[in-house]
Amino acid sequence: MASIHAERAALAADLTGLDAAQWHHATLCAEWDVEQVVAHLTAVASVGRWRWIRSIVGARFRPDVHNRRRLAEHLGATPEETLDRFQRVITSTVTPSGHIPAYLGEVVVHAQDIRHPLGLTATPSADALVPVAEFYARRDFTVAGRTHSAGLHLRADDAPFSVGDGATVTGPILALVMVLAGRTAYLDELDGVGVEVLRQRLDPVAAV
Repeated sequence: MASIHAERAALAADLTGLDAAQWHHATLCAEWDVEQVVAHLTAVASVGRWRWIRSIVGARFRPDVHNRRRLAEHLGATPEETLDRFQRVITSTVTPSGHIPAYLGEVVVHAQDIRHPLGLTATPSADALVPVAEFYARRDFTVAGRTHSAGLHLRADDAPFSVGDGATVTGPILALVMVLAGRTAYLDELDGVGVEVLRQRLDPVAAV
């Protein structure tokens, strides 16, 4: 949870001073712009277990509908208000379930969804990235990390992370996390014979 707080604070610092065009810039989370991603992160930090259950049942178990409704709830009238709402939940300990690494991953991945297209260079700490990579590789939960990495040996060259057997994929721990989360923009930062397998799984049309 301390890592979640630290990564939220780092993202909030990056967001301070963005202009209107940047707030509405596209992100790696294709359907949302920067402001919408921030509102989503505020929602994740504001919706506890029972409220999440009521919301997902009300959305007829459609996560996309649930996410859109909660995002709209936490979107401000202006980007400044959206940022203020996010800043208020930086130290929140509320999560929809007890899967803390998954919600650390929400902050880590969505922060990079924002930073990468805007050219912002802040990088999450290895202490935050390693538990997220380990969680993503073990199971499909908020992202299909286990499916993406099945039959591959993933190894970070800048952090203590190595998992799986099979064709090797090596590179920065941040790139591994982002690719496990389905972000194809980070594939070119990875090396090894397993990279093409990942490319085909994440973007089969482009890989042909």
